[in-house]
Amino acid sequence: MTQSHWLASASTQAESFDRLFLGLSIFSGLIILLVAALLIGFSIRFRSGSKATRHNVPGLHRREIEIGWIAATAFAALFIFWWATSLNLQFQEPPDGSIEIHVTAKQWMWKASHENGARELGTLHVPVGQPVKLYLESQDVIHSFFVPAFRLKQDVVPGRTIIAWFKATEPGTYELLCAEYCGTGHSRMRGEVVVMTPDDFARWLGDQSEGSTLVAAGRDLFTSVGCSGCHAPASAVHAPDLNGLYGREVPLADGRTITADAAYLRDSILLPRRDVVAGYEPIMPDFAKLLDEDEVEALVAYIRSLGDNDQ
Repeated sequence: MTQSHWLASASTQAESFDRLFLGLSIFSGLIILLVAALLIGFSIRFRSGSKATRHNVPGLHRREIEIGWIAATAFAALFIFWWATSLNLQFQEPPDGSIEIHVTAKQWMWKASHENGARELGTLHVPVGQPVKLYLESQDVIHSFFVPAFRLKQDVVPGRTIIAWFKATEPGTYELLCAEYCGTGHSRMRGEVVVMTPDDFARWLGDQSEGSTLVAAGRDLFTSVGCSGCHAPASAVHAPDLNGLYGREVPLADGRTITADAAYLRDSILLPRRDVVAGYEPIMPDFAKLLDEDEVEALVAYIRSLGDNDQ
């Protein structure tokens, strides 16, 4: 049964987010009570017909009160900023050893590819208690990957690979929505995240139809579309070595330096003349019209898997 209740909390991010939300709610409630108390008190004291003094009230304009109030609100704002920022930074980078899943958004569906090659449409199976690293891509327009029970919302932008992660804490089935208007079928772009025990997830993964993994599919494409003819170590063509490329700083011909992340690899395949590596000629062909989104995803996964001594 899908758990769609907004207050369901099923991830480590949700627990931290809820603490922040509760803290902000309490703080806001105290401010509202203070303002309401002052408003009611002044309304009663200075009501029509009362004998309260309305001019030159002693101590009403003391500078110490103004300075104290401004300082208190400034410290409160800084504390809230620090709390929210530290929380965002805490969940910025996925932990080592995370399970990697590629999720592609398309009008109007979610497509997922697991590390062993298993594919899903509209459903995402994950194990409980293990961090899951998502590589999010869009094939058409801006979408937004939103799982309310995880307090996870990440925009998915065409032409970019965006990384998000979560660690589910409660088994169950949770709603997956698109939170960015993406066309006439936006309301139908719904799915489910099925959180299973590690043993159940392993059995489910093993029961899926076997096929080439995403990395293996990328390896085959690397040869079939001619990439190996230029990027192989023994190639006569002067092209960059891809071994250990992912995550490295790459100097470009225009003097800039860029990190070889998934977005850079994707752009290098589809727009090879935009970020030319220093010391190399812009001779790589444009694959934008030769490869579809799934094939580009597979190539990026393969290049990302290459270690310093792999090919």
